[in-house]
Amino acid sequence: MKIAILDDYQSVALSLADWDSLDAHTDVFNTPFDNEEATVAALADYDVVVAMRERTPFPASTLGQLPRLKLLVTTAPVNAAIDVDAARESGITVCGTGYLAHPTVELTWGLILSAARLIPQQVASVRAGGWQVGLGTSLNGANLGILGLGRLGTRVAEIGAAFGMNAIAWSQHLTAEEAQAKGVTYVSRDELFSRSDVLSIHVVLSERTRGLVGEGELRLMKPTAILVNTSRGPVIDETALLRALNEKTIAGAALDVFDREPLPAGHPLRSVPNAVVTPHIGYVSRDLYEVFYRDAVEDVAAWAAGSPLRVLT
Repeated sequence: MKIAILDDYQSVALSLADWDSLDAHTDVFNTPFDNEEATVAALADYDVVVAMRERTPFPASTLGQLPRLKLLVTTAPVNAAIDVDAARESGITVCGTGYLAHPTVELTWGLILSAARLIPQQVASVRAGGWQVGLGTSLNGANLGILGLGRLGTRVAEIGAAFGMNAIAWSQHLTAEEAQAKGVTYVSRDELFSRSDVLSIHVVLSERTRGLVGEGELRLMKPTAILVNTSRGPVIDETALLRALNEKTIAGAALDVFDREPLPAGHPLRSVPNAVVTPHIGYVSRDLYEVFYRDAVEDVAAWAAGSPLRVLT
């Protein structure tokens, strides 16, 4: 059995789980594939592929060109980049792993605090031999807008309360009663954008949410507002966001996710001064990676024994 572990950017996969317990030859790929042709060429000889979240897409066209592939393991319990139906039709079993929500929640607050208090700018100034630059913004008494009050959004709102913030929320199917039960005030869609001092996005990417935050929504926001996204890049219209940042119709953005990842070297979001940008590290923590790779080894062992675990349907 040959196993390919994909997109192990930090080269940690082999140290975080007992891969030697499997009767297999295991190879690790540390860099992303440039395109579908490269993916197919690299993985043609593997029986098992372990994919890190949605870093490498597996549409039907790719799966159809991997006749040897029999097991595809994705870290976390869902993966929008895998065509599970096409895999099933090709005789490929797709399994997931466990997940922890708190790393993304914690990073969200790291981004909020960094953007509000200008932490990257202050650090850069000190390193360059300078001292204080600009004026940060306090969070106490400010409105924390939550776009998507699910598990992550609810936890972000709870932490906001500890900072003395007033949490407001909207999403397509959210009701006032559900919001109230979570200690959050339900508002209309337009109110969410117009009243938020910090607006944090926590919705799943779908055709309904793609481009949900566009030119019109950004124009509703306060010129002092900060937009935070640890969900998925395409929820925000990237062109409209860049315009808002450059024209300073919003104060800033804090982003961990992008339309294209890794973010191209010359992308303007890398250099716009009023954006805090991190390389999709919301889930990248030692404790969660240990869950991912431990469960991936279990998935491979169970599949090899004829009793697959955590099969995606």
